[in-house]
Amino acid sequence: MTLEQAVAFAIFAVVTSITPGPNNVMLTATGANVGIRRGLPHVLGVSLGFALMIFVVAAGAGTALIDNPAAMRVLRYVGILVLLWLAWKIATAGRAGPAGRERPVGFIEAALFQWVNPKAWLICAGAVSGFLREDGSGATVQAGFFALIFIVAGMPCMLLWLGFGAAMQRILRTERALRAFNLTMGGLLAATALLLL
Repeated sequence: MTLEQAVAFAIFAVVTSITPGPNNVMLTATGANVGIRRGLPHVLGVSLGFALMIFVVAAGAGTALIDNPAAMRVLRYVGILVLLWLAWKIATAGRAGPAGRERPVGFIEAALFQWVNPKAWLICAGAVSGFLREDGSGATVQAGFFALIFIVAGMPCMLLWLGFGAAMQRILRTERALRAFNLTMGGLLAATALLLL
């Protein structure tokens, strides 16, 4: 991978990581409900889970899935159902009690979610079709660079969304305000899912 390709891919990674999507809506809701410290496993799960996904797809295993329209259609519908379920969970979430009973999205859940996240698949397809070079180093080496660049470029973007949610805690002091926020975040996530139909 040349320096120009790395810079172009880093810009692609930042743009796709900072723009709204299912992960960022969920990170905002996590930040608003449990704060930054308890939301960090969510950030790490998204970051490392997506890095693994893009590595597998760019290295070749996922290409067969991307090239199979029927499989992608099934994956899209499963992803939509998961997004709608998550939207419901966010919309009905309550404030964490003093003992911190509200369990935030954890590392494993966030990492596994990438495999049914339609935006993640679109990003992987764009990365493979736009940046993978046949004449460069092997696909595995390029896939490793893609994963590393997404971790470095994506983590600050995700932390911004988590921090934005945590900053909202100052505004969301009442149960009514938090409920309205959670309903809005759940509605936005549901709208994301419905736009994929």
